[in-house]
Amino acid sequence: MADGGPSHKRAASPGVTLEVEIVRHGDAWSDEVRDAALEQAARAAVSTAPSLPPGTYQLTLLLTDDGEMRNLNRMWRGKDASTNVLSFPSGEIAATGFLGDVALAAETTRRQAREQDIALQDHVSHLVVHGVLHLLGFDHDDDAAAERMETLERTALASLGIADPYAAGVAP
Repeated sequence: MADGGPSHKRAASPGVTLEVEIVRHGDAWSDEVRDAALEQAARAAVSTAPSLPPGTYQLTLLLTDDGEMRNLNRMWRGKDASTNVLSFPSGEIAATGFLGDVALAAETTRRQAREQDIALQDHVSHLVVHGVLHLLGFDHDDDAAAERMETLERTALASLGIADPYAAGVAP
């Protein structure tokens, strides 16, 4: 998603550089969601997951609204509803270093944070970590895979000072 926006290089783990492009579509996302925190969450996910080979990697975070998210969900997953986060792995990590795209829907994310009584930035950070882990090949299709992914999420979020979102049975 090359709609512009800064690309930031940050070390994710030894020998790994992560470039995060943040693209904001529309005005649905407020200033309370900071780019630096989004980048930090993406780096935490990459640092927590089993090591990538040394190199430079890129990903895009798309901050959009429920309308666009609904269209993406319908087009790519056949589900005619918005969702909080979607991940689009590139499938070409070894060849290009591009991990893929993670899209977040403002209204759904904001509503969930309110319903779960957690800070919006903490919930957004969790969704970024969750989405980036999907880009790295993790999933939650069965109980064992879900437990492994949730353990990585807990570790990444703890490194950011964010409480365990699964302690209260809340999932992204």
